[in-house]
Amino acid sequence: MTELLSDAVRKATLEPLLANGWALDPARDAIVKTYEFANFAEAIGWMMQAAIWAEKWQHHPEWCNVYNKVEVVLTTHDVGGLSALDVKLARKLDHLAG
Repeated sequence: MTELLSDAVRKATLEPLLANGWALDPARDAIVKTYEFANFAEAIGWMMQAAIWAEKWQHHPEWCNVYNKVEVVLTTHDVGGLSALDVKLARKLDHLAG
Protein backbone atom coordinates (compact mmCIF):
# COMPACT_ATOMS: atom_id res chain seq x y z
CA MET A 1 0.00 0.00 0.00
CA THR A 2 1.14 3.53 -0.75
CA GLU A 3 1.99 5.77 2.21
CA LEU A 4 2.86 9.41 2.75
CA LEU A 5 6.57 10.12 2.57
CA SER A 6 8.16 10.19 6.01
CA ASP A 7 10.14 13.30 6.95
CA ALA A 8 13.48 11.51 6.50
CA VAL A 9 12.56 10.01 3.13
CA ARG A 10 10.93 13.26 2.00
CA LYS A 11 14.13 15.27 2.46
CA ALA A 12 16.33 12.72 0.71
CA THR A 13 14.02 12.11 -2.25
CA LEU A 14 12.72 15.62 -2.86
CA GLU A 15 16.04 17.51 -2.75
CA PRO A 16 17.22 16.22 -6.15
CA LEU A 17 13.81 16.96 -7.69
CA LEU A 18 13.78 20.49 -6.29
CA ALA A 19 17.28 21.01 -7.69
CA ASN A 20 15.94 19.91 -11.08
CA GLY A 21 13.14 22.48 -11.27
CA TRP A 22 10.34 20.96 -9.24
CA ALA A 23 8.74 23.13 -6.55
CA LEU A 24 6.76 22.27 -3.45
CA ASP A 25 3.12 23.23 -3.13
CA PRO A 26 2.77 22.95 0.64
CA ALA A 27 -0.95 23.81 0.57
CA ARG A 28 -1.60 20.58 -1.32
CA ASP A 29 1.45 18.56 -0.23
CA ALA A 30 2.35 18.29 -3.90
CA ILE A 31 5.22 18.99 -6.26
CA VAL A 32 4.81 21.06 -9.41
CA LYS A 33 6.87 21.70 -12.52
CA THR A 34 6.34 23.35 -15.89
CA TYR A 35 8.01 21.72 -18.88
CA GLU A 36 8.63 23.77 -22.01
CA PHE A 37 9.06 22.20 -25.44
CA ALA A 38 9.89 23.54 -28.91
CA ASN A 39 6.28 23.36 -30.09
CA PHE A 40 2.84 21.88 -29.49
CA ALA A 41 3.62 18.57 -31.19
CA GLU A 42 6.64 17.96 -28.93
CA ALA A 43 4.59 18.81 -25.84
CA ILE A 44 1.79 16.42 -26.81
CA GLY A 45 4.29 13.71 -27.78
CA TRP A 46 5.91 13.96 -24.36
CA MET A 47 2.50 13.81 -22.70
CA MET A 48 1.67 10.63 -24.61
CA GLN A 49 4.93 9.00 -23.49
CA ALA A 50 4.27 10.10 -19.91
CA ALA A 51 0.69 8.79 -20.09
CA ILE A 52 1.94 5.30 -20.94
CA TRP A 53 4.07 5.21 -17.77
CA ALA A 54 1.34 6.79 -15.64
CA GLU A 55 -1.13 4.17 -16.80
CA LYS A 56 1.37 1.34 -16.28
CA TRP A 57 2.01 2.51 -12.72
CA GLN A 58 -1.64 3.47 -12.08
CA HIS A 59 -0.53 6.89 -10.92
CA HIS A 60 -1.82 9.78 -12.98
CA PRO A 61 -0.59 13.38 -12.96
CA GLU A 62 -2.69 16.48 -12.90
CA TRP A 63 -1.54 18.46 -15.89
CA CYS A 64 -2.42 21.33 -18.14
CA ASN A 65 -1.10 21.93 -21.65
CA VAL A 66 -1.00 25.30 -23.38
CA TYR A 67 0.81 25.22 -26.72
CA ASN A 68 4.40 24.22 -25.89
CA LYS A 69 4.13 24.17 -22.09
CA VAL A 70 2.89 21.43 -19.78
CA GLU A 71 2.32 22.20 -16.11
CA VAL A 72 2.40 19.08 -13.95
CA VAL A 73 1.17 18.61 -10.38
CA LEU A 74 1.99 15.39 -8.55
CA THR A 75 0.36 14.26 -5.32
CA THR A 76 -1.21 11.01 -4.20
CA HIS A 77 -4.87 11.65 -3.52
CA ASP A 78 -5.37 8.27 -1.80
CA VAL A 79 -2.98 9.22 1.00
CA GLY A 80 -3.54 12.98 1.02
CA GLY A 81 -0.08 14.07 -0.06
CA LEU A 82 3.28 13.07 -1.46
CA SER A 83 4.20 9.41 -1.77
CA ALA A 84 6.97 7.37 -3.37
CA LEU A 85 4.77 7.13 -6.49
CA ASP A 86 5.06 10.90 -6.98
CA VAL A 87 8.82 10.78 -6.71
CA LYS A 88 9.00 7.83 -9.13
CA LEU A 89 6.77 9.55 -11.69
CA ALA A 90 8.60 12.89 -11.35
CA ARG A 91 11.91 11.18 -12.10
CA LYS A 92 10.39 9.44 -15.13
CA LEU A 93 8.89 12.71 -16.45
CA ASP A 94 12.27 14.41 -16.15
CA HIS A 95 13.94 11.51 -17.94
CA LEU A 96 11.38 11.60 -20.78
CA ALA A 97 11.87 15.36 -21.16
CA GLY A 98 15.61 14.83 -21.58
